[in-house]
Amino acid sequence: MTLRREGNILHVRLVENPIVNRIVFEGNHAAKDEDLRKVISLRPRAVFSAENTADDRQKILEVYAQKARYAAVVTPQVIRLAHNRVDVVFQINEGPQTLIRKIAFVGNKAFGEARLSGVVSSKETAWYRFFSSSDEYNPDRLKYDAELLRRFYLSNGYVDFQIKNATGELSPDRKSFYVTFTMDEGPRYRLGKVDIRSSLRHVPAKSLRKYIELFAHQWYDGKAVQDNATDMEETLQAQGHPFAMVHPEIARNPEKGVVNLLFDVSEGPRRYIERIDVNGNTVTQDNVIRRQLPFAESDPYTPSYKKYAKAALQDLGFFKSVSIDETPGSAQDRTNVAVSVVEKPTGEFSLGGGYSTDVGVIGNIGLKQHNLLGTGVDAGLSGTMSLWEKQADFSLTNPAFLGRNLVAGVDIFGIQNKYQTYQNYSESRYGITLRMGYAYNRYLSQSWNYSLIRRSVGDTWSESSWYILDQSGKSLLSQLSTNLVYDTRDNHMAPHSGYMVSVGGDFAGLGGDERYVRGKINGAYYIPLDDLTNSHEWTASFRAGMGYMTDWGGGRHDIIDNFYLGGNNLRGFLDGGAGPRSVGYAGHSSEDLLGGRFMYNASAQLNFPIPFLSDMGVKGRAFVDSGSVAGLRVRRNLTNPVTDAPYYTRVSGDTLRPRVSAGAGFSWKSPFGLLNIDLGVPVMRSHNDRTQLLRFGFGQQF
Repeated sequence: MTLRREGNILHVRLVENPIVNRIVFEGNHAAKDEDLRKVISLRPRAVFSAENTADDRQKILEVYAQKARYAAVVTPQVIRLAHNRVDVVFQINEGPQTLIRKIAFVGNKAFGEARLSGVVSSKETAWYRFFSSSDEYNPDRLKYDAELLRRFYLSNGYVDFQIKNATGELSPDRKSFYVTFTMDEGPRYRLGKVDIRSSLRHVPAKSLRKYIELFAHQWYDGKAVQDNATDMEETLQAQGHPFAMVHPEIARNPEKGVVNLLFDVSEGPRRYIERIDVNGNTVTQDNVIRRQLPFAESDPYTPSYKKYAKAALQDLGFFKSVSIDETPGSAQDRTNVAVSVVEKPTGEFSLGGGYSTDVGVIGNIGLKQHNLLGTGVDAGLSGTMSLWEKQADFSLTNPAFLGRNLVAGVDIFGIQNKYQTYQNYSESRYGITLRMGYAYNRYLSQSWNYSLIRRSVGDTWSESSWYILDQSGKSLLSQLSTNLVYDTRDNHMAPHSGYMVSVGGDFAGLGGDERYVRGKINGAYYIPLDDLTNSHEWTASFRAGMGYMTDWGGGRHDIIDNFYLGGNNLRGFLDGGAGPRSVGYAGHSSEDLLGGRFMYNASAQLNFPIPFLSDMGVKGRAFVDSGSVAGLRVRRNLTNPVTDAPYYTRVSGDTLRPRVSAGAGFSWKSPFGLLNIDLGVPVMRSHNDRTQLLRFGFGQQF
C-alpha cells in the first residue's frame, strides 16, 4: 500500500495479495502429499502470505524430523500466474535418515551399558536393523525410554532413581545422533515390614494378609507392589465391595536400606452409573458394544472397569481406537460414561503362499468379514491347496447367540489329503460341524460340537498292509464332542505366564458307521524368567497331553481316527512316524504308519531372544520332546496260517516305550510372513520309527 497527496486529495494505492491457485509438493517420498497438506495452513483459493508460507516450510521440516530426516531441505517457490494467482511449490530434498550412532549412559553403576541398552526402545544403527525403525532418532521415543529406565530401576529396588537428562545431539554433518541418558541411581532397597491397614467395613486387616504376595527382605519391586495392590482391589470388588480401594504407601529407611510397605484398604467414593453413551459407531450396532462392557446403567462404578471395558472392546478388532470417559451425572454420586470408538474396516481378502515340510508348497485364498452387517457375527470363506492337500471351508460364528453368553457357529467343509510316500492311502472328508460354547467365568469355558462327516479312504495298492486294505471305503461319522478349558495365560498367542488345562471327549455312534469313545487331556504351564534374566523375553514352558479311545457296541473306528505322534507334537520325527507301523508279510510289503488308540506326550521348552536379532522379530527356542503311541487293534495271531495269512498285519513299534528328541529352533516374524525352523534329533527311538531332523514352515498373507 502506498499513499500520495495531491493538494487536498489523498491517493491510496493498494496491491492485493495473490490468491493461491494450487499447492504442489515435489521430491517427497517418505511423506505422502495428503500427510503434508494436513499440517500446512495454506489452502487453494486462500490469500497467499509469505509469512504463512515460511511457517508451513517449518511445519514440513517438523514432519521430516519425526521421520528421522533432520537433513531435509524444503524450499518454497512461488509461481505467478495470470489474474493475480500463484502456484506454491514446496521443493523437498528429503536427505538420508538421521540414525542413532551411539547411545551412552552416564551415572550407571549397577547395570552396564549392554543391559540398559536392552531396556530402552531406541537402538544404535546396525546393518541388520534394515526392517526396524528403532535406530531412527525420535524425541518422543527418548521420553518414553526415560520412563522405561525409571520403571526398570524401580522394579529392581532403586526407589530414588532419577533421570537427570535425556538428550540427543546432532552430529555436525547432520547425518547421525548421539543419545545420552544421565541418571542418578541412588541406593538399592529391600522390602522391610509389609503390613495392611483396613478401614473397609466388615473386612479386618488380618483377613487380607493372605492376599499379600510379597515378603520381607526381597528386593523392592515397584511393579510387583502395584500389581499386588490392583489384584487385592479387584478381589475385594468381586467379593461384594465394589468401592474398595487399595493404595500402597512406602516409607524409606536409607540407614537400613529398607522400604516399609503398607497397603491402605479403604472405601472410595460411592458412584453409580447413571447413563452410558456410545459414540462413533456408524456400522457396529450399539448392543454389540454394550455387551462387551462389564457394567450397565445403575451399576456401581469403579475406575478398574475402564481398563477391562477398553480391553474387551479392543479385543473385538473392530476399532482403530477406543476411549472411555467419565462426566458428572445429575447428582454427586452419579456418573455418566461415554464410550467413543473409531471404526476400521473389518473385511479381509487374503491371498497366501508358503511352504511346509508337511504338505509342501501351499497356496490359499480367503474372504472374511469379522463384523457382518455390524452385528459382530464372524463369517469366512477360505480355500487351501497344496501338492498333498486340498481344503475348502465356510464358517459362521455368532459370539452372542440369542443375546446371551453363548458362542454359536457352523462350519461346512471339504478336505482331501493325499499322503506322501510314507503312507499308502488317501483320505477325504466332507461334512458339517455345529458349534456352541460358553464361559463360566474369566478363566473357565466349555464348548460342544456336533459333526456329521462323509469320509472315505482310498488309493490303496495291492501291497498295502491288510489293516489299510480293510479300512478302505466310505463311512459316515456322527460325532458329539465337548471340551472344558481352564486358561489363565496372559496371552493366548504368545504366552509368557499362566497355565492352561483342557479335558475333552468325543462320542461317535449317534447314527453313522463309526462307534467309539475318545478322551483327551492336555495342559501347559508357562514360567516367566524375568527375575533371573532381567528380560521379559525369556520364558520356560512345559506341556503334556494324553489320549485314549475305544470302540463300543461292537462298532469300529477308522485308521484316520487313531492318535498319531510325530511332527508338531514330537519334533525330530516324521508326522505319525513314531508308533505302530506295519511290517511286510505275505505279499503285503508296504510299511504304513498306523497310529494307535493310546497316546501320551510331554515337552519342555525354553524361549529366549537371539542377540542382535530380537529387534527383527527373531526368537529362539530349545526343547526336549517325548511321548509314545500304542494300542493298535489288529489280528496278531494266526489260528490257521493258510486261511488267515491274507488277513494278518505284522506290526512293529506298538509299545509305550517313550520316544525322546531334543533340539532347537527359531521363529522370525518377517515382513514376508512367519518363518519357523526346528532342528530335532531323536535321542530314544524304535528301530522302525521314521525321523525328520529338520522341520520348517513359511507363509504370508497379503
